Amino acid sequence: MNYNKITPSIVKKFQLLLGEQYVLVDVESLTNYGHDETEELLFLPEVVLKPRTAKEISEILKLANDELIPVTPRGAGTGLSGGALPIYSGIILSLERFNQILQIDERNLQATVEPGVINEMFQNAVKELGLFYPPDPASKGSCFLGGNVAESSGGPKCVKYGTTKDYILNLEVVLPTGEIIETGANTLKNSTGYNLTQLMVGSEGTLGIATKIIVKLLPLPKYDLLMLVPFRSLDEACAAVSQVFRAGFTPSAMELMERDALDWVSKYVKSNVVKLEDDIQAHLLIEVDGNDLDVLMKEMEAISELMTKYNIADVLFAESAAQKAELWRLRRGINEAVKNNAISKEQDTVVPRAELPKLVKGVKEVGGKYKFKTVCYGHAGDGNLHIRLIKGDLSDEQWNGDHIKKAIAEIFTICKQLGGTISGEHGIGLVQQEYMNIVFSEKALEIQRSIKKVFDPNGILNPGKMFGK
Repeated sequence: MNYNKITPSIVKKFQLLLGEQYVLVDVESLTNYGHDETEELLFLPEVVLKPRTAKEISEILKLANDELIPVTPRGAGTGLSGGALPIYSGIILSLERFNQILQIDERNLQATVEPGVINEMFQNAVKELGLFYPPDPASKGSCFLGGNVAESSGGPKCVKYGTTKDYILNLEVVLPTGEIIETGANTLKNSTGYNLTQLMVGSEGTLGIATKIIVKLLPLPKYDLLMLVPFRSLDEACAAVSQVFRAGFTPSAMELMERDALDWVSKYVKSNVVKLEDDIQAHLLIEVDGNDLDVLMKEMEAISELMTKYNIADVLFAESAAQKAELWRLRRGINEAVKNNAISKEQDTVVPRAELPKLVKGVKEVGGKYKFKTVCYGHAGDGNLHIRLIKGDLSDEQWNGDHIKKAIAEIFTICKQLGGTISGEHGIGLVQQEYMNIVFSEKALEIQRSIKKVFDPNGILNPGKMFGK
C-alpha cells in the first residue's frame, strides 16, 4: 500500500481539532518522537499529535483513513521491539495526555485508568489503599499502562501473579476506522461472545487504541523477603530454578543475573551491595511474599537449604528495606547498564522453565559459532530470559547483516524446539517480525493477518509491525 503525505491543509485540520500546541511539526519534536529504546533506530514522523479524548482520536483516525495516512500510537517510548517507530512516517499519536486514574473501586478490587498513567505511579496509588497491581516491568518508573497493555508486559512479579493480560477486565478502544467500542465487561467472569479484550492485549497497537483500561487488583501482601544466591556454574543456576517449584514453592520473583550483567550494573549504578567473587558465574534473586511472616521465614530457609545442593557461595539475605531496594535497583538497571557498556541487541526468549539449562547452553554455542559474546538475565522463574548479544569484534557488516540475523534465527529455533517462543513480554514490533515463521505456520500467520485486515481494512494503524504492512 502506498501512503499519502500530510499536507498543510491536513495539519490545519488537526490544529483546529486539538489546538495548535498539541500539533507538533518542528524537527526537534519529530526527532524526539521518532525513536524508542530499540537499539539506535530513528524514523521521523511528519507530525506528532497529542489528543486528550477518545472522540479526538476517533476524528484523527477517520481522517487518516480518508487520506490514507499511517498512524503510529505511542506511549512512553520505552519499548524494545520498535513497536512505536513510525517507519512509514505519517502521524505519531501520543497518549501522554491520557494520564488520569479515573477510579479505584476498593469494593470490587478494580480500577479504571487512562493509558498514559505511569505504571509505578498507579502501583503506588493503589498501594496507599492496601491494594496491589502486580505487573512491574523494569521500566515501571516511566512506562505507560497503555504500552503495557499493547505489549502484555510482564516483570519479576509475574512468576507468581501473571502478566498484564491476567489483569485486564475491559477496555474502551478506538478502532482504526474511528468507531469507539468496549471490548468486554467489568467482571471477573465473562463468557459472552469472542474475547475481544484479550485479543487487544498484546496486539501492539495494530488493532486499536485503548483509551480506558479496567484492571483487576489484589490485596497487598503484608511482607516480602529477598535473598541473592551466588552460583559457581551458570548451568546450575538455571537448573535450580525449576527445582524450587518442584519442591512446592512459588516465589513472588525469581530473577537470573549472569556474572557480567551484575558486574556491569554494579559499576553503572555505583553499588557495592554485592561482593563478586572471582569464581561466581551467576546469581538468582529470589523473593517470597505473603501475610504470615513466620511462614515466609520458613519458606526462605527451605529454599536456601535447597540451594545448598548446588555449588554456591554464601547466600545474601536482605536485612532491611534499603538493602532490598538496592538489590532490586541492580536487577532493574541491568538493561540500561549493558546498553551503556557495549553495542548490543536484546532478544526476549522464553521457554518452559525446566528447559532453561538447554536454552542457555544453546545460546552460548550459537555465540561461539558466530563469534559474539552473550549476557543472560531476566525472569528465570517463568522461563523468560533476556539475552544480550554483544557486538565485540564483529564488523558493522556482520552486526547489521545476515551474519547476526542467522545467529538470532538459530537462537529462536532453539526456543521453538524447547517448546518456547521468541518473545515473552517485549513483543514483535519491527525488529522480530522476520522471525515469526519460526514459531508459526503459514496458516497461523494468515489467520492473524486476516484479523488485522478486519480491524484495519486500510492498513493505517501501526503498519509494518508484527507481520509487515
